[in-house]
Amino acid sequence: MSPTSAEPPHPERAAGPEQAVDPERAVARQQGAPADRGRATCAEDGQAAQAEHPEAAGAERLRATRTDHGRAAHVEQSGPDGDAEPNGPVVSRQEFDRIFEAVRTWGRWDPADRGAWNRVTEEHVRRATGHVRSGLVVPMALPWNTRPGPDNRKPALHHMTDLGDVESPEPTTHKDFLAADYHGKGVTHLDALSHIAYRGRLYDGRAAHESVDAAGARFGTVAALGPLVTTGVLLDLPAVLGVRWLEPGRAVRAKDVLAAEEALGVTIGAGDAVLLRSGQVRRRAELGAWDPDTASAGFHVDALPLLAERGVCLLGGDGDSDVRPSPVPGVHSPVHALAVTAMGVPLLDNLDLEALAAATAEAGRYTFLLVVAPLNVPGGTGSPVNPVAVL
Repeated sequence: MSPTSAEPPHPERAAGPEQAVDPERAVARQQGAPADRGRATCAEDGQAAQAEHPEAAGAERLRATRTDHGRAAHVEQSGPDGDAEPNGPVVSRQEFDRIFEAVRTWGRWDPADRGAWNRVTEEHVRRATGHVRSGLVVPMALPWNTRPGPDNRKPALHHMTDLGDVESPEPTTHKDFLAADYHGKGVTHLDALSHIAYRGRLYDGRAAHESVDAAGARFGTVAALGPLVTTGVLLDLPAVLGVRWLEPGRAVRAKDVLAAEEALGVTIGAGDAVLLRSGQVRRRAELGAWDPDTASAGFHVDALPLLAERGVCLLGGDGDSDVRPSPVPGVHSPVHALAVTAMGVPLLDNLDLEALAAATAEAGRYTFLLVVAPLNVPGGTGSPVNPVAVL
């Protein structure tokens, strides 16, 4: 299928699910001996080795867990828990509103327009720096995209304004112009709390029509958020499931989050930023672009109460965090409404998590220092951004 097709291209055979192979079980089958017997025999040696090399323990845990998930990967891709649709069970508007009320944090913080970023104290920042060991810096922004496509309906702008022929005499200068309608699928950006309203209300119950007008936002602005430095947690679902990517439309449910924590050796805590890798960037590179508004992997509504209970301060992903099609009739972006409007949790959209996935896999750990520094735009509902992970 053409790289500019609006529908998700069908994966080639070579790009299908990777089989998560457990070498010990394969050898045991060949020798006619149960694999678990060999594992029990070496358990003490293995535990001693992992204690000596803690990062190896994380890699071993992921390898072992990938085996079980990998056997069912094709089932998981088509529909978690045997659901008829891969985007998970349908959630009625009544049930969605019940979940909205259950996770709502209105009236909890001052200043309110920083929302869940108020969870990140100076102590959180100090603890986050403890994740820096190698000093490897991994940027996560997509390249500035000026080419139209099914996933970039409003391309960013970039042109030169000075080619060394405007100012004189010396030195000559070269200047350029940048602009973007960044709330889309083509630009890595941060959604501030003024970006999303549900039933006419922004976060903290502020009336949207009174808080946002043609001049910009007066509540929940990106300028009010400022920069964020905290612990980042990568939920690398393709690595857990033993696949190259999650297919567009695949929902990540609460049980998937719990399974990823176990497989990756992480526990999401208060003030953490959670980044979900679906492998969308890799899929696009190998199969071409499609319209992610029509189909994209992302969180199902039932994952949000768990994330709210854990006290996250930020959600992000290589999509826009929402599974599409939406499982909630009449609500096109239910995760946006729950995270931003109910929970006060800003969102990072359209990250490139491929380099981070490789770096965390090599390190054998999936937590890191995360730095997010949006532009200081008074009245802005968000900002283009290049988040950085430091391992």
